[in-house]
Amino acid sequence: MSPPPEDHSVTVVVRRRTKPGCEASFEEEMQRFTCFVLGFPGNRGIHILRSDQSNPREYTVVDRFENMDARHAFTATEDYRVWMKRLRELSVEDPHIEEMEGLAGWFTIPGEPAHKPPPKPKMALVTFMGVYPLTSLLPPFFGKLLPAWPHLLRNVLVTGLIVALLTWVVMPNLTKLFKRWLFKA
Repeated sequence: MSPPPEDHSVTVVVRRRTKPGCEASFEEEMQRFTCFVLGFPGNRGIHILRSDQSNPREYTVVDRFENMDARHAFTATEDYRVWMKRLRELSVEDPHIEEMEGLAGWFTIPGEPAHKPPPKPKMALVTFMGVYPLTSLLPPFFGKLLPAWPHLLRNVLVTGLIVALLTWVVMPNLTKLFKRWLFKA
């Protein structure tokens, strides 16, 4: 059995703080920017997260690309530079940008400086610990909950839910839980 192909995807995490009173304008511009990003070849999706009510001007953007070449092609365009200038005008300072390849994008700890990604065997083991329960429990649960739904549609729902849970709930918590072991020097 050959090993699975290496994941060359790139996760880009951008953190911005808007100028006071610019939140609505920033969100409108981000909606337009999202359309621009999603139309670019090699983009795998973008998510915009607004911080809680204690920091309503803080935004985190998570953008994924097929590989680093696609990311570099995107950032090399004049349109990208225009968008960065436009968004910078609504922000307090330049954004904090992190680029992580492969599974490393899941192994970040919110609110802490970026660490060197853990070794791949450790990332694979912790990812397995997050994926296995979700893929074992959710498909049968939704099969019983939504038996009339076509299998493919139900599978789209379950897969989307698994990805969302892994991205925003499971992997951040597992990364915190195993922080000392994962990032041990």
